[in-house]
Amino acid sequence: MGKQRIVITGMGLVSPLGLTVEEHWDGLINGKNGIGPITVMDVSKFPVFVAGEVKNFEPLDYMDIKRVDRTGRCSQYAVAAARMALESAGIDMSRMNPERVGTVVATSGMTWLLVAEKEKLETKPKRLDPLLINKMGPSLVAAQVGLVLGAKGLNTTINSACASGSDALGTALMHMRLGHADVLMAGGADANINIAAIGTCGAVGALSKEEDPDKASRPFDLNRTGFVFGDGAGILILETYEHATERGATILAELAGAGWSFDAYNEAAPDAEQQAVAMGNAIKDAGLTPKDIDHINAHGTSTRLNDSAETAATKIVFGGRAYKIPMSSNKSMIGHLACAAGAIEAVAAVKTIETGIIPPTIHYETPDPECDLDYVPNVARQQQVDAVLSNSFGMGGQNCCAVITSAKKRL
Repeated sequence: MGKQRIVITGMGLVSPLGLTVEEHWDGLINGKNGIGPITVMDVSKFPVFVAGEVKNFEPLDYMDIKRVDRTGRCSQYAVAAARMALESAGIDMSRMNPERVGTVVATSGMTWLLVAEKEKLETKPKRLDPLLINKMGPSLVAAQVGLVLGAKGLNTTINSACASGSDALGTALMHMRLGHADVLMAGGADANINIAAIGTCGAVGALSKEEDPDKASRPFDLNRTGFVFGDGAGILILETYEHATERGATILAELAGAGWSFDAYNEAAPDAEQQAVAMGNAIKDAGLTPKDIDHINAHGTSTRLNDSAETAATKIVFGGRAYKIPMSSNKSMIGHLACAAGAIEAVAAVKTIETGIIPPTIHYETPDPECDLDYVPNVARQQQVDAVLSNSFGMGGQNCCAVITSAKKRL
């Protein structure tokens, strides 16, 4: 018996490039830089001053004022993206069996709020914010999506560091193949600007005031100096093929496979061989071979070790063909959205299949001998794409990759 087919019927997001899928995609294919000066807080005393900030976001557009007061920015992004995704899929929750609609969201929550509360207590001693757990708890992000939108099925949270967004999609895929849901809102949400400014990730290359903010994130470039944090959320509507066709849904693409691995090597340094295992597992799970992959949506963080490791892993999986596969990094334009990264990049993978346009890797100027593949430098490329491998590799060695394919090719 074959595997249950799981298709993508809707998408929603908020990102540094826009508040809709259309705005985000237009920014990607035109090489727009969504990274700039931080405005949501005073960063004058901190070493970092740029990030991929979500601009002009109004949570009241997606939830009532009482809910806004009870949630943190991360949950608000997730609810907004999920609401847009349901609308995109043409799903009316009042006509659904809510117990068969669920939520799988990757996030790190907003634990930095503990620091903010501690500072408040030191300067003006009072009690902690009574809604602190509601605002910062990782599990509350998925919970708020279910609460606001009325999804009463499976509701769970994923955290595997930078692999989380793809991990959420892969976990949702497994649940649906097992028959646990007809529809899942799957993806990721994160809000990291405050951490970025404080510079707690300086060890992996946070941009300092001495560097050029217009070239903050430059994956695979010889002069890359590390990743830049970003905020946002991406949610995809996953449905069983039978459920989607029965209700006459427009099928955008198919989530054909996912693959995992763990480095068991180092807390920070990646292992190319184990990254290759995750890539190969995803391709195999999709029922494909490496020759079937037309494009790689790279993890591409702009860190020294990750970019070279991902390049090496690609060569392990694809051999000599690695040099012929266009491979680009969305993070050059939006920064690293941490637990949301893989989900937002999956949205881009779907749009690439839909439009035949591969987004570029911007800020690419100086080739690195250790990174010598085709990174689609600076300008988008027109090419038919039927299968995309989307890579996500987490700090600590947690790896998850997803394969997204044209549903038309698999009908």
